Amino acid sequence: MNTPATAQVGDLLPARDHKCDNIQLFFYNAVLWNAHRIHFDLPYAREVEGYPGLVIAGPLMGDWLAQVVDQWIEGTRASLVQIEYSNRQAAYVGEVLTAGGEVTAVADGLIQVALFVKNEAGDVITPGSATIRVE
Repeated sequence: MNTPATAQVGDLLPARDHKCDNIQLFFYNAVLWNAHRIHFDLPYAREVEGYPGLVIAGPLMGDWLAQVVDQWIEGTRASLVQIEYSNRQAAYVGEVLTAGGEVTAVADGLIQVALFVKNEAGDVITPGSATIRVE
């Protein structure tokens, strides 16, 4: 398995599947003090906002991206120094979403990684990037 110390362009970070349920979504949004009803009130999400189900919070998908990097660098002499992402499409409770990444550049002790969350159709719904420093 590749590690930050041996990283090369094209290396894949281990992907992680996530299937958010109502309870995880409720508690996550409670911690954020996010009371938007699309995350916990199914009739409201469907009938008022027009969504097919409860909407997974965008920051949760961002956290999944950070977890992909954290898992890859765990136990190494590397650290996450920057991460960014953009939620481009909604995801819903019960969907299996995959978070992963690919090394895009390695230079001067820094690794650039393209990150993604993909839906079940394989569409990238949350693209992102990260910079990792290797000591």
